[in-house]
Amino acid sequence: MSGQHDAVRIGIVSVSDRASSGVYEDKGLPALKEWLGRALRNPITFEERLIPDEQARISATLIELVEAGCSLVLTTGGTGPAPRDVTPEATLAVAHKEMPGFGEQMRQISLKFVPTAILSRQCAVIRDQSLILNLPGQPKSIAETLEGLKNPDGSQAVAGIFAAVPYCIDLIGGPYLETDDAVCKAFRPKSAIRVPAV
Repeated sequence: MSGQHDAVRIGIVSVSDRASSGVYEDKGLPALKEWLGRALRNPITFEERLIPDEQARISATLIELVEAGCSLVLTTGGTGPAPRDVTPEATLAVAHKEMPGFGEQMRQISLKFVPTAILSRQCAVIRDQSLILNLPGQPKSIAETLEGLKNPDGSQAVAGIFAAVPYCIDLIGGPYLETDDAVCKAFRPKSAIRVPAV
């Protein structure tokens, strides 16, 4: 079954001084792997990194993952207003293009739950043929922003950001990502939908 789907390499980065030094267990990387494993039908190779809140280190890690062939790089943590929160700065420093709609939509989703969502500074950029997304730090928020919000009947109330990720990766020359519609239905224009081989 998986032979029909493009293989994809995904970088996942948890940015946390305390988790990277062993003060507490990192929950970001397991949350990202679990969600992506449910959402994507593609065979995935994960490149995992757990690093401290150091801007130069974050930027270097993002470049390393792009150069390692990751079509998608997701970070979690370090996007608030505190002095050590420098993930957005590190991400913008390696950008070839900014993709502001992703951050705008993440904040819209989180505002449904907490007014402090406006303090979040998540951003998204393209570097070479990779899409880099800064996600929130909490596993529940990670899932909500990726997947969106559903009505009680299961229909989509607010679109999550991942619905736009596969087509974005198409446009920058990456692999064809296929999602499990029950988790997150990817949107593509009809002309961009790949017809399954018979």
